[in-house]
Amino acid sequence: MAAVRCAVLLALLLLNVIETAYSEPFIGINYGQVADNLPEPSATAKLIQTTAIEKVRLFGADPAIIKAFANTGVGIVIATSNADVPALASDPNFAKTWINTNVVPFYPASNIIVINVGNEVTLSGDQNLVAKLLPAMQNIQNALNSVSLGGKIKVSTVHAMTLLAQSEPPSSGVFDAKYVDVLKGLLAFNNATGSPFAINPYPYFASMGDTRPETKPFCLFQPNKGRFDSNTKINYMNMFDAQVDAVRSALNALGFKNVEIVVAETGWPSKGDSNEPEANVENAKAYNGGLISHLRSKVGTPLMPGKSVDTYLFAMYDENLKPGPLSEKSFGLFKPDLTMTYDVGLAKAGDQVRVFPRLV
Repeated sequence: MAAVRCAVLLALLLLNVIETAYSEPFIGINYGQVADNLPEPSATAKLIQTTAIEKVRLFGADPAIIKAFANTGVGIVIATSNADVPALASDPNFAKTWINTNVVPFYPASNIIVINVGNEVTLSGDQNLVAKLLPAMQNIQNALNSVSLGGKIKVSTVHAMTLLAQSEPPSSGVFDAKYVDVLKGLLAFNNATGSPFAINPYPYFASMGDTRPETKPFCLFQPNKGRFDSNTKINYMNMFDAQVDAVRSALNALGFKNVEIVVAETGWPSKGDSNEPEANVENAKAYNGGLISHLRSKVGTPLMPGKSVDTYLFAMYDENLKPGPLSEKSFGLFKPDLTMTYDVGLAKAGDQVRVFPRLV
């Protein structure tokens, strides 16, 4: 009997280890809708369940999409529009109506985990809008509190990397002085509520116009000599870590060492116009595949070791109605027919055959 008990315990231990290995809560994906050829949300929800992706970020609060993910366990990030920020800031009842319309009917069957108030608001250049961002977030938080969801759903916003006045080397990361007062208020909110500081680092854009021969492998997680930060004596081996740690340094400089960083968007386009040579399938596969491998290693970044930063890949599908160059429309990891644009190892490992010791 003792041998049987030992075998059972060993099998359960191995099962727990394997299940933990298959759980990748740090991998999410952006699900944009600026296209006229996308599959039904229900088909997308089923597709995501066959992958290692555990969270999906929306750019709005489309009820059809939110309902499609009901009872799947997939974490859902929803968002208010930038246009709603003034009303959310000035009218608590508008915030309550927004929550009662976009959250209450769906939660908890649909696992809403974060509400982003606006997207890259500071990038708009509208100082009035920027000033209303914090009051809008506070009113959304209060509205969640009023329906007893304040401790279950986080409230945040998403920032462009242009907030940084300096990012190289990463230890010198500092926010642009014109945003500091606003950021202090937003970060105090993040700190008090335990919500993340969400950023959009794109090594693809950092690589554009940089003719140094080492830049491309540095951006694509390929072998390179690295970039040495003489302040910390750290040799950075990829641009993703460097960009994220630059934000970490900027947050630390403002006194917000405990605010968590989340990568709301990052990706690489698989197609581009004739003047966008770096936008191709080979580079996109190298970047996204290298990033996923890096996240799975759980080494973290040099300034945040031992834990992978929650990262939402951009994007689920190409979006053919987006304005701008071809690259802007071509970040999709999947095609509208639900096949992969290219394989970066996102198929759910748990679908593979598992072999356990025979219980004897």
